[in-house]
Amino acid sequence: MKALLSGNEAVARGAWEGGCRVACAYPGTPSTEILENIAKYNEIYSEWSTNEKVAFDVASGACFAGARVLVAMKHVGLNVAADPFFSMSYLGVTGGFIVVSADDPGMWSSQNEQDNRWYAKMAKVPMLEPSDSQEAKEFVKVGFDISEKFDTPVLLRLTTRICHSKTVVELADRVEYPPAGYVPNIQKRMVLPGTSNAMMRHPIVERRLLELKKYSEKFNSNRIEYGNRSLGIITSGIAYQYAKEVFHKASFLKLSMTYPIPDNLIKKFASQVDKLYVIEEGDPFLETHIKALGIAVIGKEKVPVCGELDQSVLKENFGLEVVPLKKKKITAGGITKIPARPPVLCPGCPHRGVFYTINRLKLYAIGDIGCYTLGTLPPLNAMDSYVCMGASIGNVHGLDVALRNKILGKVVAVIGDSTFFHAGIPALIDVVYNKGVSTIIVLDNLTTAMTGHQNHPGTGLTFKGEKTKEILIEDVGKACGVNRVYIVDPYDLKATMEVIKREVKFSEPSLIIARRACALMVKSESPLKVNLDKCTGCKLCVGLGCPAITMHDKKAWIDPMLCNGCGMCKQVCVKKAIT
Repeated sequence: MKALLSGNEAVARGAWEGGCRVACAYPGTPSTEILENIAKYNEIYSEWSTNEKVAFDVASGACFAGARVLVAMKHVGLNVAADPFFSMSYLGVTGGFIVVSADDPGMWSSQNEQDNRWYAKMAKVPMLEPSDSQEAKEFVKVGFDISEKFDTPVLLRLTTRICHSKTVVELADRVEYPPAGYVPNIQKRMVLPGTSNAMMRHPIVERRLLELKKYSEKFNSNRIEYGNRSLGIITSGIAYQYAKEVFHKASFLKLSMTYPIPDNLIKKFASQVDKLYVIEEGDPFLETHIKALGIAVIGKEKVPVCGELDQSVLKENFGLEVVPLKKKKITAGGITKIPARPPVLCPGCPHRGVFYTINRLKLYAIGDIGCYTLGTLPPLNAMDSYVCMGASIGNVHGLDVALRNKILGKVVAVIGDSTFFHAGIPALIDVVYNKGVSTIIVLDNLTTAMTGHQNHPGTGLTFKGEKTKEILIEDVGKACGVNRVYIVDPYDLKATMEVIKREVKFSEPSLIIARRACALMVKSESPLKVNLDKCTGCKLCVGLGCPAITMHDKKAWIDPMLCNGCGMCKQVCVKKAIT
């Protein structure tokens, strides 16, 4: 039977067919749908873990028991999980272990576009790169076999277009691989520093790499496709599809196992074509290796290292004719032109009240990863930086200790609820332990909003919606030693202003939890209206940055289709013109 599946759906199917028993992840575009689809298979235990490292650790434990396991994350998530990833390379596996890294070339939903193929080389683990959904499914199963045969985790590297594009997939039945059970193995799993156990594992890893290299030479998905031999192209992943479309008459070496790289196969192919190019998305990963073999090849001289590839990018960079796509004229509702719309917080977003307050108090806000990064944009202009998941609390503590009284009362950390559980708690402990004075605001909208409303420990529901113990952020804060813990409703601008204004002045840590459910999860109230007789056009309401409010004929106007009746604009209107 065949089905049309996205790469993420195919990975989930491959996990099921391949006998996977445990799958863990932290949501992050473009990988989120992998676990959401795995959850449909009751044979696989699945969970949203609090972060990628925890997910990796849970999967590792299940692997110790002999279960086939999969852990999925976006590319920056592997930075979080890098510590156990490298260690598991040394420890090896008991059940098959697939690590999915979904890279994001073009940074559509990420803070960088790192190429995680380097992780395979650094950690010395084999890597598979599918070029369509069929391969995404099959490589999970092949990866389990490789993992168990060579005693190693396997990195399955996807990119955004593989994750989200759909191609036809041939389905198969599930094959069961019951866990063998846990058997203690101190020599293998107890790699204490400075002991023979630890030291003996490194030579094992190196010998494994040599064996994997032989395997890569014969791996049947590393294949030569002969065409016109005047032009040879070495490629992998989604770049293979683009290159095939642009240079359909050329000869190709399609690499699917891209670490270890099959040197002899590359040398054979290079000797059989006149001119050789490497077309790969991201860094010159293959190109660097091939040049080190002494093979003349053209790569990043023609193929850009920045941004996402597609056929038009290749054509443009190779001097080929680019046929522009015909753009359809938009006529819906009689509107022929739609103005550009900058990204904004949703109408009724509870974060708006906090950012509006921070703006009015002229505070520096050190932020974190989540949809609340949109508080950076005008007119709120209320966030100064964000680095990575959980960085805000450590960042603001660093500012505090560096500048002491010069910055006291002027800076806050802003972090979302899911991000707080992900990586914020250790930093909060650090602030308390080191006698910090930081004011930390948790924007608690009771979900993981940015990636699609996934549950987390604070929602009281598991991944599958079952009731569980609700972990309250205020309890965590108190347990971490914070004495000043307060909960505010960010829709109540006056109360929010009073609490933040008061707490930033204290010379001890404060934890302010701005709690109100994500506006997309609750039923909207009746839309508000502007009394045009009272409106003076002062634009105070526009300063909230709510997309429902615009100016018409120098008067404020609220779009009833967008307004959810949160009432924040009503609070800032000094003329009482909004009802």
